[in-house]
Amino acid sequence: MKLLITGTAGFIGYSLALRLLEKNRNIIIFGLDNFNNYYSLKLKKKRINILKKYKNFKMFKIDLHNEKKVKQFISKNKFDIVFHFAAQAGVRYTQTNPGSYIKSNIIGFYNLIESIKVYQPKFLFYASSSSVYGETKKFPTKENFKTQPLNIYSLSKKNNEEMVRINLKNFKTKFICLRFFTVFGEWGRPDMFIFKLLDAILKKKLFYLNNYGNHERDFTYIEDAIDMLENLYKSRNKLNKHEVFNVCSNNPQNIIKIKNKIISLAGNCSIKKRELQKVDVGKTHGCNRRILKFGKLKKLKNFNKNLENTIIWYLENKNLFK
Repeated sequence: MKLLITGTAGFIGYSLALRLLEKNRNIIIFGLDNFNNYYSLKLKKKRINILKKYKNFKMFKIDLHNEKKVKQFISKNKFDIVFHFAAQAGVRYTQTNPGSYIKSNIIGFYNLIESIKVYQPKFLFYASSSSVYGETKKFPTKENFKTQPLNIYSLSKKNNEEMVRINLKNFKTKFICLRFFTVFGEWGRPDMFIFKLLDAILKKKLFYLNNYGNHERDFTYIEDAIDMLENLYKSRNKLNKHEVFNVCSNNPQNIIKIKNKIISLAGNCSIKKRELQKVDVGKTHGCNRRILKFGKLKKLKNFNKNLENTIIWYLENKNLFK
């Protein structure tokens, strides 16, 4: 069986590819990434070098924005299952480079959808985001809640969901939407809160604490997120034509408490508190009942232990973030 994972050099794409390669010898995984410089290429290349140790992994550098190359690649390889994680990430980057979200997240996704029309995979799992819910007041957010994006990033993810919805009649493929909440852990993204604070501590830099530290985020450990995805993959034949799942812990954490925990373990730095940024929401808290029930998962890993493991990993691998 042939699987395509887009965004394989990214955090979630890499983590899922590694899990599937470790447990499945009867599959071939094709990785695809454009290796943009949004964050450390050294980190991205290290992830891919680990995956390349497996004989049933093949890596390709292609930008989904290049329609011709994408169509040629898809038609040549005829995949059974596609996991789509390639996207321009980050909410604050929308303020400085909003066009990159149109190019990568909307046009790139459109090119992928158009490219699979001829040789349709049985399943396409695609990454959305908790940000599509916007600034809601009712928690935990469930998959059937109204979506109301507040920035170009979340709008691009809602656009992907709508693009699938209006194209369903043209496909035999089953589309599985994955609304990820704040995923963290070893091999994570440098632009996320935990690693940004650790970087400030090590480099003695000023750290800006948004919303005066009053944010609450549904931090979801990478291993828990991959457990959820792996269970969906294993139970894929039970999935309907278009499914939507929250990928979350259902256990929001206060940013100040996380800050204090990191400082107690890694040291201090100068911190300046500031108001809520216009692209941010105050709280995320998703309901994970649906994905846990579907995958028959019962218990997630301990947050404090996961945070400690993440900090230790970063301190041992900080050279990858240069």
